[in-house]
Amino acid sequence: MSADTPRRIALLRHAKADWPEVSDHDRPLAERGRKDAPAAGLKLAETGIAFDLALCSTAARTRETWKLAVQELPHRPRTSYEERIYDASPGELIALLNETSDEVADLLLIGHNPGMHALADVLCAHAEGDTLARMSRTGFPTAALAVVSFTGTWKSVEPGVGTLLDFWTPKEH
Repeated sequence: MSADTPRRIALLRHAKADWPEVSDHDRPLAERGRKDAPAAGLKLAETGIAFDLALCSTAARTRETWKLAVQELPHRPRTSYEERIYDASPGELIALLNETSDEVADLLLIGHNPGMHALADVLCAHAEGDTLARMSRTGFPTAALAVVSFTGTWKSVEPGVGTLLDFWTPKEH
């Protein structure tokens, strides 16, 4: 794949987590999260994107979100659990994206806020329709999904390269 290859990144925030007496990293999904995660999976399936790779935070709530969401996809992408996604800044997430093999056309990133919202904001210089306005208005709630497109290599991912194609939250379904 060359420098003019179109690519897509889907940014999925974990579904609603519970607050039991465990470390933040070990927090499981709440009942609402267990309902919203499959809905996010259905929305991912509706995009028609056959993801080549899913990068998922190692936190319990992201792993559980992915386990429930992936069941709704017609094609299960290769999944890599990446501890660097947990509590990552947009710059750290971009650095992780820059390491992605150019054999990957479409990538799914399952992570946390504020990093996921900040990454969507930083990447997207353009947007289709009202997607950017909706994301700005609603924030990036649990189980929210943003789909970003860009052209180039993964090493070329930097602020402003993307177009926000779609933005969805579970409250919209």
